[in-house]
Amino acid sequence: MRVIVVGGGVVGTMHAWQAVERGHEVVQIEREAEARGASLRNFGQIWVSGRAGGEELDTALRARELWERIGAEVPGLGFRAIGSLTPVRGAREYAVAEAATARPDAAARGYELVTAAEARQINPALRGAFEAALWCERDAAVEPRTAQLHLREALRATGRYTFLPGREVREVVGPGAVRDDHGDVHRGDTVVLATGAWLSGLVRELAPELPVRRVRLQMMQTAPLGEPLTTSVADADSFRYYPAYKSEALDALNAGQAQAPIAAAHKMQLLMVQRLDGGLTIGDTHEYEHPFAFDTLEDSYEHLTEVVESFLSRPLPKIRHRWAGVYAQCTDTTRVVHRQQVADGVWLVTGPGGRGMTCSPAIAETTANELGW
Repeated sequence: MRVIVVGGGVVGTMHAWQAVERGHEVVQIEREAEARGASLRNFGQIWVSGRAGGEELDTALRARELWERIGAEVPGLGFRAIGSLTPVRGAREYAVAEAATARPDAAARGYELVTAAEARQINPALRGAFEAALWCERDAAVEPRTAQLHLREALRATGRYTFLPGREVREVVGPGAVRDDHGDVHRGDTVVLATGAWLSGLVRELAPELPVRRVRLQMMQTAPLGEPLTTSVADADSFRYYPAYKSEALDALNAGQAQAPIAAAHKMQLLMVQRLDGGLTIGDTHEYEHPFAFDTLEDSYEHLTEVVESFLSRPLPKIRHRWAGVYAQCTDTTRVVHRQQVADGVWLVTGPGGRGMTCSPAIAETTANELGW
């Protein structure tokens, strides 16, 4: 079988991985010289802890297994089974963390409510004031800026993979066949459109009523911290945005403890991961209204800096990079992904939202199983 994958991000590359692993030939087409969208502009978190139960959690857990397996085959991914800590302050935040550990699926997520002293044993960099922390053992991390590069190197080594950058697919010209903007036709048994947040052009023509929206966020990265941050770190505002934390305790937190005004205005939470070079990737904000602003907002970065410094009890290293990114999210946010046949032999796979990096291996595995690869 010959599979054409359109899109060079992590979802597209994982579809290529699944196809090659099953013995097929793959041509992957990317409109840029390299993928430049959400697949590179994220935390690199394999984030199991906050996922909704049922299908979403099952997908995240399966993806976590696949990431670890692929990471063993491709060391350049930088897979680390580091877990995450969410420090909590005050009775309301503590109650939300405690309620999370009482969920029926708490063990599958690796939830444990630990004391501040225990949290510092797990992550000694957390020297700031807090009473306890939610430890999530199943969370992990990879290096988002380089993951696709190393995956493609491994795919090329099979002799059954071709990467064609700098080509935009413009037209479906037959069953399993597309034409790019160079005039070349690429024929296969299946075409997978994994174009991320690029939902215009051919995607709009094929699926004009697509139930997917675009979301913008801001992030930053620092110079090396100078010491290990042995886990990823979230703040209690993250409880407000992840479905796993829904509970009466969360209702009480929302009713009785408002977010800081800047955090509420931009739907903010702290997520923080250390990169292999020692720097910290820190975010994020969320913007849903179109058209998106073209500039980044300094107040948001200042708020995140204050939160990080309160946990680390030290100044944040110099900020070296700031950026905004856009990802595609199903308008029905309970759906893990939107998978749709849009033409004969052509499938569109998009809309995982902030779950794309986490869930991409399992999303691609499901596509492969459903299409009989």
